[in-house]
Amino acid sequence: MNGDQLKEAIDTIRAGGVILYPTDTIWGIGCDATNSEAVRRVFDIKRRPQDKSIIILLDDASKISRYVEDIPDIAWDLIECASRPLTVIFEKAKNLPKNVVNSDGSIAIRITGEEVSATLCRLMGQPLVSTSANISGEPSAKSFCDISDEIKAAVDYIVPLRQSDKTEATPSQIIKLYNNGRFNIIRQ
Repeated sequence: MNGDQLKEAIDTIRAGGVILYPTDTIWGIGCDATNSEAVRRVFDIKRRPQDKSIIILLDDASKISRYVEDIPDIAWDLIECASRPLTVIFEKAKNLPKNVVNSDGSIAIRITGEEVSATLCRLMGQPLVSTSANISGEPSAKSFCDISDEIKAAVDYIVPLRQSDKTEATPSQIIKLYNNGRFNIIRQ
């Protein structure tokens, strides 16, 4: 990602805009996860019910404590030992707008090692919303060419990278982690 592309993406996000960007899994629609109005726009673009949960990305596991009240010790092992992208749902979110947090108070967090999304998170100093680039209820786009024109037209900026990559990406594994250390696998 060159400097101009990076600046455009960051400026868009900081201004409350919504971007379409490659992630460590599938293409995502994203915004500053701490900006409730930008998050509302993401829900509107996807035509997604506001009570559905949403994933946030962080560039470093050490930042989880900024957004989660209690982190069970096993969380670190799950994250460290994951062989592919892993989203962990933690029980008690904090410091995030209500429309990012699930109705039960939980928050889904994925630590991204992918260059574009990790750089955006690091330079913003904030978590980035990451939700699949599709209308709610429709299949997730496996590559950029599968993203609908409606989604592309609705966002404020499209990151101009990996758009010709036809490699089929897959969503992350999802684990719900409870404060007592128990966990359930939601998606393999």
